[in-house]
Amino acid sequence: MKKIGIIGAGRFGMSLAESLSNAGAEVLLLDRNRPAMQQASEFATALQGDATQPHVLEEAGFGECDVVVVAIGSNMEASMMATANCKELGVGNVVAKATSELHGKILRRIGADSVVYPDRDSAHRLARAIANHDVVDFLEVSEGYSIAEVDVPDGIRGMTLAEADLRKKKGITVLCIRRSDQDPQKPRKVIIPQATDIIESDDKLIVFGETKNLDTLS
Repeated sequence: MKKIGIIGAGRFGMSLAESLSNAGAEVLLLDRNRPAMQQASEFATALQGDATQPHVLEEAGFGECDVVVVAIGSNMEASMMATANCKELGVGNVVAKATSELHGKILRRIGADSVVYPDRDSAHRLARAIANHDVVDFLEVSEGYSIAEVDVPDGIRGMTLAEADLRKKKGITVLCIRRSDQDPQKPRKVIIPQATDIIESDDKLIVFGETKNLDTLS
C-alpha cells in the first residue's frame, strides 16, 4: 500500500485525499485549518500543522511517504517552503500544485519532481496516477484511454512478449521497453519490442490501453 502525503486541505487537496483513499492508498493530510482536518479524518490521517516548519513535517511522518503532494495554492511562499522542506526530508517524489507557469518554474527549481496545474489536472486524475503509476509517467490521451510507464508485473517476468500476450489477455499494447544499460551511469535504453523479446524483471514497460486495464496491470 502506498503512503501518500498531502499538504493543504483546500478543494483540490481534499478531493485528492478522498480519491486516493478510495483507491486504497494510506493518506496523510496536513493543514493549518482545524475544522478541515476534522472533516478529513473520515478518510485520512489528518493533522493540524504548519508545513513551512521542517520539524512539523518530520514529526508528522512525511519523510516516510512514497509521494508528497504540496496542494497549497494561493500562498506561493508557503508552497515553495513546503516543497523545499519535503525534499530536504528526503521525499523521493514531490508533486507540487502551481497557480501559474512562473510558479511552476520556481517549484521545479527548488526540487519539485512534478508540477500540476488544477485547471488542467483534476484531483481525480492525479489520484489515479499516484495510486497506480509514477506520476510523471501517466498520460490520459482520450477519455478512458491512457499511456503509462509501469513496472513489470510478477506474472510475466522472464516471458517473451508473445508468451505474456498482454494484448489478448489484458487489452494492452506494449509500445516500447525502457531497459537499464550495462553502465549504471547511462540512462535506460529504449527498445521497440518484438514478439520474441524476453521481458526482464527490472524493465519499464510503456503501455497503451483502456485506463481501467492499465490499473489492473499495475
